[in-house]
Amino acid sequence: MTDNRIRSVVVVGGGTAGWMSAALLARALGDTVRIRLVESEAIGTVGVGEATIPQILRFNAFLGLDENAFLAATQGTIKLGIEFVDWRAPGQAYIHAFGEIGRSLGAAPFHHYWLEGRRKGAPHALWDYSLNAQAAFAGRFDRAVRKTGGAVEPLTYAFQFDAALYARHLRGYAEHLGVTRTEGKILNTTLREPDGFVASVTLESGEVVAGDFFIDCSGFRGLLIEQALKTGYEDWSDLLPCDRAIAVPTANVGPPRPYTQAIARPAGWQWRIPLRHRTGNGHVFCSRFVGEDEATAQLMASLEGEPLAEPRTLKFVTGRRKRFWNRNVLALGLASGFMEPLESTSIHLVQSGLSRLLNLFPDKGFAQRDIDEYNRQAGLEFERIRDFLVLHYWANQRDEPFWKTCRERAVPAELTRKVELFRTHGRLFREPDDLFLEASWLQVLIGQGVTPSGCHPMAGQLTDDQLLSFLADLRKITADDAAALPDHDDFLRQQGVAR
Repeated sequence: MTDNRIRSVVVVGGGTAGWMSAALLARALGDTVRIRLVESEAIGTVGVGEATIPQILRFNAFLGLDENAFLAATQGTIKLGIEFVDWRAPGQAYIHAFGEIGRSLGAAPFHHYWLEGRRKGAPHALWDYSLNAQAAFAGRFDRAVRKTGGAVEPLTYAFQFDAALYARHLRGYAEHLGVTRTEGKILNTTLREPDGFVASVTLESGEVVAGDFFIDCSGFRGLLIEQALKTGYEDWSDLLPCDRAIAVPTANVGPPRPYTQAIARPAGWQWRIPLRHRTGNGHVFCSRFVGEDEATAQLMASLEGEPLAEPRTLKFVTGRRKRFWNRNVLALGLASGFMEPLESTSIHLVQSGLSRLLNLFPDKGFAQRDIDEYNRQAGLEFERIRDFLVLHYWANQRDEPFWKTCRERAVPAELTRKVELFRTHGRLFREPDDLFLEASWLQVLIGQGVTPSGCHPMAGQLTDDQLLSFLADLRKITADDAAALPDHDDFLRQQGVAR
């Protein structure tokens, strides 16, 4: 009987995507598959993706990484959410906090009772009922909170870290499991006859690296998926028009916040990501509305600390490969597509792509039905994330030409349907391929000024006294639970992560 199993995997490119791939495959496949990673130190990585979403805890847990050691190795801090400043309009801000908001009562989700309370004169913000929001702005964190009544519940959190240090941490892990790293630039790719599969890559040194299966983590170049296989790219710049980012690190000016900030600018937005050893800053903008020099000046004028390096520019086109998996090449990271880091999804898309690969891991026959299913699932996930990002731009009340254009442009029909359903009676339903839960859509919709005209009829079954008492109790419980958490900086020191 012929052994048709994959025996060798070649990862092209290092960085976060490459070493995540190598580490996870080594952990999942053991010594049944030889894994080799080819990278060149002469080719820099983008390295601006420093904020994550809570799903990364599952990735690290699958690898068996010690969380405190990981935080120490990556200069990491805790992330409880993302604050959006001036997005709806100048002077207004809200937070997309991780975790649940409030507590359901009966069949209706909590936000319907909050909406009914607003109608009856309770002026309190939605985020008064979010433990993560309260803890974030108070600068507090613990992995679990002792709720009023004694029950201990975990908090929902993610991390802010140095992406280059994370890649280095994973490299050590992967090499310990037997992954072989090869230093060198790839000069050309050899395709197999007659099916056009990738047979090998040839390095600058002349060495030929062959494999059964290739993971393309070569960044925007798409060395295998695009340059070799001509897969094609689906351009989404009509929906997400920003096409430049300027990044610069700065010295910290105080204890790091346990949340990321996204601050709207006249033709884009600015990120601020606090790590232990520095703060990551960047300005994402549309070059049709502001020049690079002016965009750089806007960024430099709004920094909180002293710059630690010269600003550098990244050019991109938002979109995705027409096929993420083509023949025996799977693209991950920037090689698979790019959506700006507005909701910190870049690292997650690598993680979800790897999870999907494990579920559909091929043999040497590379069944086309399996490949098509991977591409179908990945495509839907990209589209759902895209729509969520578009919502931030589309629902705005700013006056600048860039923001007016974003507000007036046509958006995907699925996003329109979701928003209009919410506008009517505040109803939200998560689609199967949607990364973001109802609580995430709720916070961005409310934060951007999309207000329902009504709410679930069941929310009106309480008397006014019952409803207002219920809301008041939840606000107090939320505030008390947040106040009981330790200081974020103290937490890091107590865990041996910071000095």
